[in-house]
Amino acid sequence: MSQSPNPAAPQQVAPLLALATKLLRAGRPADAIAPLRDAALLQPSNAIIQHDLGLACLEVGRVPDAIAALQRAVASDPRYADAYFRLGIALEKLGNIGGAIAAYDRATKLLPSLTEAWFRAGALAYTLGYREKAIGCFRRAAATGDRNSFSRLGKARALLIEDRNQEAEQMLRETLVADPRNAMAYDLLGNLLSEFGRFDEARACFERAIAIAPLLAGSYYDLVRCRPVTSHDDGLLQGMQAALATPGLEAGQRQRLHLAIGKAEEDLGDYGLAMQHFDAADSVRRASGSFDSATFSIEIDRLIARCTPELISRAPELGSRDATPVLIVGMPRSGTTLVEQIVSMHPEVAAGGELHFWNQRGAEWHRSGLDGNETPFVATEFVATEFLAKAAADYLGVLRAMAPTAARVTDKMPFNFLWAGLIHVAFPRAVIIHCRRAAVDTALSIHQTHFHPSMAFPTGGPELVAYFRSYQRLIGHWRSVLPADRFLEVDYENLTRAPEPVIRRIIAASGLAWNDACLRPESNPRAVKTPSKWQTRQPIYRTSVARWRRYEPWLGPLRALVDDGSEDDGPELDAGTARS
Repeated sequence: MSQSPNPAAPQQVAPLLALATKLLRAGRPADAIAPLRDAALLQPSNAIIQHDLGLACLEVGRVPDAIAALQRAVASDPRYADAYFRLGIALEKLGNIGGAIAAYDRATKLLPSLTEAWFRAGALAYTLGYREKAIGCFRRAAATGDRNSFSRLGKARALLIEDRNQEAEQMLRETLVADPRNAMAYDLLGNLLSEFGRFDEARACFERAIAIAPLLAGSYYDLVRCRPVTSHDDGLLQGMQAALATPGLEAGQRQRLHLAIGKAEEDLGDYGLAMQHFDAADSVRRASGSFDSATFSIEIDRLIARCTPELISRAPELGSRDATPVLIVGMPRSGTTLVEQIVSMHPEVAAGGELHFWNQRGAEWHRSGLDGNETPFVATEFVATEFLAKAAADYLGVLRAMAPTAARVTDKMPFNFLWAGLIHVAFPRAVIIHCRRAAVDTALSIHQTHFHPSMAFPTGGPELVAYFRSYQRLIGHWRSVLPADRFLEVDYENLTRAPEPVIRRIIAASGLAWNDACLRPESNPRAVKTPSKWQTRQPIYRTSVARWRRYEPWLGPLRALVDDGSEDDGPELDAGTARS
């Protein structure tokens, strides 16, 4: 993009830019930063210099410096599309997803042919649960790219979101024929294959992606989750340990790599070393932002105060009579994936996966009371009028778009536990299945799992313990105010102990006739997009019960959760869960 340089000190600036250009062409962006910074100080409103400085910082992982320079570039030239594009990349690396999407949107408005910007915006929109926006962005990437790599990948990702998986696989394979060194295509194909249980093929794809692009070392996370690591996996552990030293490895890739090594060490029986890597992964996550446990606790108190017994009692007169939704909620890693596999084996049920609908609508409803002047009557009326009717209609629209003829459609977004009261008022005939598992086992599994940085959720330390306390307090409220036949509690430990009677109760509570297929969740042919890809392909087992005992000397703050329920605690409930 052309830009008239500032007239200040041209004789001083020219040699600095010449040196920077020489260093960049020699593949030495770190060395080019100093002359670019000096040139930028001499001509601070020169957008091109600021852009090039930001790009050099970005290439060597100095992300905050890159953001500062790129922000100066777009401030100097608000029509600098490439600067907005690279600002989006920098913000994305820092975990500022909203800011990144805004930057990509601005870049594509200025220059609609920016294929990669469309692609990246689509990927972020999908992460946030904006399904239609994501498809639209990926389709634009496909349309603007003239069949380059991002064009093909955009088309493949749109197909994946639409569950047109065979077409997506074909497109990815076509991409690899045209571009055999496309690491992203290998990574996407590996994920697709693993979602359908084709684990050997998936491992080969992940290995190829890492070999082509060592900076994709985070792909080891998906590789080691294709099956348990054994002593016969020659060189795998050493390769992952060496990958930690890869220059320029992003924080997100480093976090996933620590988790992968931890999982491998666990499979090989070295639990102390495994926990060191799980702790290291949590430290990487903490460096990108902290979780405010006190604020979360206050928000939980507000939810409890708003969802009064009086409001819940009005659900039959306020809500939809449609019984299509089956909500599967609970802490992450509490068994929600398995319960969805069980229910969706029924021929009258379609699996919706993790839908972000109520996280968005619930947050909108929750914000409605932030002015501090709202009375319970106003809160009730807000729920009872246009908002509630529109939310129910829109949600049914989402479910029907996925499964027009299914009698039931599951939604296994775990964090819907926050909105169980609102959901019940909207759909009083729908069943809400609360999955629960021994707290310390659940927390340990969370500590070992990668969650996207856009999720405001702690993965370890005192913050995770505090989050559990707030979650338990809210669940106690739902247990006291929601009808027992609509709020079914499912214990992990009970289902692994005696699967059939528990599964029969789950199916009956969902308003469905019994079907023997529900006893074989490992045979479910649907794609599994959660970290439980491999586990869900196995028959129900009990080896995940009391896993914390293997890690007892290294639990740290999580030890506080040991007494919060165990495999022998509490009454036998109407149902139980299995497998995380």
